[in-house]
Amino acid sequence: MAASNLPASDVPASDLPADDTIALHQLVHRYAHIVDDADYERLREIFTDDVEFDTSAFGNPPLRGIDPVIASYVGARHPVAHHVTTPVVTVDPDGTVRIRSKVLSLLGGGLSGSGTYDDVAVKTPAGWRISKRVIGLRRESDLARPPPRPAS
Repeated sequence: MAASNLPASDVPASDLPADDTIALHQLVHRYAHIVDDADYERLREIFTDDVEFDTSAFGNPPLRGIDPVIASYVGARHPVAHHVTTPVVTVDPDGTVRIRSKVLSLLGGGLSGSGTYDDVAVKTPAGWRISKRVIGLRRESDLARPPPRPAS
């Protein structure tokens, strides 16, 4: 089982210096601000030039490269707001740095959505960047056991 799929209590410490961990947390949080501000050219501050970007959970083909990713954002329908929470940083035995975050999206009409960002990050001369992102959806219909309902 990959570290990103372990229960939170079983996720190993990343052993990264605290300043790197903070920078990685900031990276995923800055993404939400950039997207919500529709400042898509600044996605270059988040992703590598050769990023692998997988939104197949939404029925889209995977993209490769920052230019196609930016182009996919321009004119697309986006949530009103993205709230990225609970980033967990892990390091694989081969040194691969991973960040797993939850995302809550506020949609039009008072609806909301929930998902995950599963990222691979690399340290570049310009700082940390995401080289691979897989966006997953969290839907009740996808759960093996639906959550309990409040008493009526």
